[in-house]
Amino acid sequence: MIELGRYNRLRIVKEVDFGLYLDGGDDGEILLPKRYVPQEAKLGDELEVFLYLDSEERLVATTQQPLVQVGEFACLEVAWVNQYGAFLNWGLMKDLFVPFSEQKMKMEVGKRYMIHVHLDEESFRIVASAKVERYLSKEKADYLPGQEVEIVVWQKTDLGFKAIIDNRYAGLLYEGEIFQSLQIGVKRKAYVKQVREDGKIDLMLQRPGMDKVTDLSQILLAYIRQHGGFIPLGDKSPAEDIYATFGVSKKTFKKAVGDLYKKRLVVLEPEGIRLIES
Repeated sequence: MIELGRYNRLRIVKEVDFGLYLDGGDDGEILLPKRYVPQEAKLGDELEVFLYLDSEERLVATTQQPLVQVGEFACLEVAWVNQYGAFLNWGLMKDLFVPFSEQKMKMEVGKRYMIHVHLDEESFRIVASAKVERYLSKEKADYLPGQEVEIVVWQKTDLGFKAIIDNRYAGLLYEGEIFQSLQIGVKRKAYVKQVREDGKIDLMLQRPGMDKVTDLSQILLAYIRQHGGFIPLGDKSPAEDIYATFGVSKKTFKKAVGDLYKKRLVVLEPEGIRLIES
């Protein structure tokens, strides 16, 4: 059974002047236009293709890679608008439609918005919605502390950044525990800090446990560079100051500093840590 709005692996069953026909099972043969046909493709081969509806609402395949699939979240730019809604650039020739009813505010050309992609129940078209909360699970997640997850950075708040976890749950990265630049729409790995009793999920960007030291040493090195090659923190700094800056214990901080020192990347001074010029 094919999945509209997602990648499908389909077999080539017919070759014509304007492309290839792929076996869509109960949905019949599906055209892969000539401009998307891989040079080495031949009858009987299976191809990984994305299925969507063209401008005439016909089922069609492409080897282009969209920025998002049905059931996923992404931050996309508005390409144009008309009296019916906005159209987002998602990497395909036909832009992705967001009806006015699915916009939180009137979308503007050139601006980027976080959206969820789904199939419209009435028209069976692939559409997007900016009302992303509607598509997040209300169930309590069964993540374990330290578990690695995939996130999309969703929204800046007073507390930090909201993120969407595994295309299903909402989570939060706290401002005081973020030591690198984050942009809305960026996809990356994160780690579960805790799942609270009320179901809310706290996240962290650093890997917990022993790998945390290596991760922190890299973050620390970048932080020193961003601050002119010197930071006024060291062995004698209060643990509270270290935690406020990096969100880690003094013990973990000292191990990360030691890692940089052994690699001869920094020197330790009475007033702090200085980067060694390369």
